[in-house]
Amino acid sequence: MKSPIIGLRVAGVVFALMALAQLVRLIVRPEILVAGYLMPLWPSALAFVLLCVLSAWMWSLGYQ
Repeated sequence: MKSPIIGLRVAGVVFALMALAQLVRLIVRPEILVAGYLMPLWPSALAFVLLCVLSAWMWSLGYQ
């Protein structure tokens, strides 16, 4: 295996793990305070979608 392919696959796994963490936040719905204000859930939903797309993209590049 070539080094760039390994790097793309590792990046894909890292993005997938981060997406999983965002999904867990959406399911568990913990209260997160930032400077005393409650952080809404929509940024996590957006991050989940974006990280899934990035993970799939890295994996697809690793198989070309």
